[in-house]
Amino acid sequence: MLFNSYEFIFLFLPLTWFIYFYLNSKRLTELSKGFLVFASLFFYSWWNIAYLPLILISMLFNYTIGTSLAKNSKSIYKKNILIFGIVVNLLLLGYFKYADFFIENINLINNNTIGLLHLMLPLAISFFTFQQISYLVDSYRHETKEYDYLNYALFVTFFPQLIAGPIVHHKEMMPQFAQIRNKVKNYNNIAMGLFIFSMGLFKKVVIADTFAVWATNGFDVAEKLNLLEAWATSLSYTFQLYFDFSGYTDMAIGAALLFNIKLPINFNSPYKATNIQDFWRRWHMTLSRFLKDYIYIPLGGNRKGNYRTYINLLATFIFGGLWHGAGWTFVFWGFLHGLALVIHKIWNQLGFKMNILLAWFITFNFINISWVFFRAKEWDDAIKVLSSMFSFDYIVLPAGLASKLSFFKEYNIEFGYWLDNIQGSIWTTIWLITVFVIIIYSKNSIEQLHSLKINYRSALFMALLFSIGILSLSKVSEFLYFNF
Repeated sequence: MLFNSYEFIFLFLPLTWFIYFYLNSKRLTELSKGFLVFASLFFYSWWNIAYLPLILISMLFNYTIGTSLAKNSKSIYKKNILIFGIVVNLLLLGYFKYADFFIENINLINNNTIGLLHLMLPLAISFFTFQQISYLVDSYRHETKEYDYLNYALFVTFFPQLIAGPIVHHKEMMPQFAQIRNKVKNYNNIAMGLFIFSMGLFKKVVIADTFAVWATNGFDVAEKLNLLEAWATSLSYTFQLYFDFSGYTDMAIGAALLFNIKLPINFNSPYKATNIQDFWRRWHMTLSRFLKDYIYIPLGGNRKGNYRTYINLLATFIFGGLWHGAGWTFVFWGFLHGLALVIHKIWNQLGFKMNILLAWFITFNFINISWVFFRAKEWDDAIKVLSSMFSFDYIVLPAGLASKLSFFKEYNIEFGYWLDNIQGSIWTTIWLITVFVIIIYSKNSIEQLHSLKINYRSALFMALLFSIGILSLSKVSEFLYFNF
């Protein structure tokens, strides 16, 4: 069930909200939690009920392991239990997500013809696997305890963050469900929740889905691209991905606020970053936290010398790339970001400084270019876009400039339908410029939420965004991060 669907907005969300608080008003606390778990599992099963047993078995297994870790005082057994729990989780994720990738590479190396499994990727398996691994590690460290399976099930399945995060810690979310004041309706939270949900809906269905058309045509449809089309394609995906995922996160935060639950911030204007480290402090912040706390630091972090630090950074981001998708383009994307962080660290150690505008320009363009590998389905798609972005052999300018810039024809520059291969127009340019200005100069949705004053003006603004979003629901749409 998509957040941007009539079923979710007008049926599932209001009915779930009403029944949950009705049961709490009757002091049926356990029943209200049980209902929320049931509703969340229904939300999850809407896509494909065949994978419902998978998440149920995963939850039961991790709850059992986590309880053992919290109760077991013998460190040697605790460590073995933790390793066993993590390995089982990774094997489950690996089987469904990476089995065919592994078989394809074995076939390529050994010239074998092993048949592919063609497994359908269970919805949200990467997210709920990471969330439960973090729970196991926290239990091992005695940073959290959970002896109630119903509470644990609610921690894993709470529908606003189940499908694509934010990736939360048990200690962040479950104490909020235990607070008495959160069991009654809070109209301030309702107002803020509806505001940020409307922002997210608008970002997703109006902005992200608009750019999706040009990005898809450029990467998947067009056989060749001219210089301007290639840059329009890469920038379209850069903006599509941000507004798609941040829009989902805003809707998740808004939906959770309706239930008086505050989820962690996941985005903080990442395209304003002036270096790659700053970018990863702003982009998918809960994933960055997971990679740092559960991969980078356990590998040794920066505690074992510069050379080991660089290796740890590369390993962490290669793993992060592979987590996003079973393909060498994802691995290479992760390697690029790991390498960029190594270069940034060396730059700082040498004491070099850079003009802030130049630093932003380099950072933004590196991110934009590296997203090409993240988006491309095959290496050839990435090479097609990148080679056109940096080639002056095929340039097409708008036909209206032909009379004023006719001397460019001597340099094999053409005039005509300059965005024809991606089915773009002058509106593509207007969208790109407008959204770029918004990203750089305006407050992000979370900053606007924090400064929100509930009055007629803000209510009208929210109603406008919500209405435009609802009117756009009929367009073809998907959440990019549902693929991860």
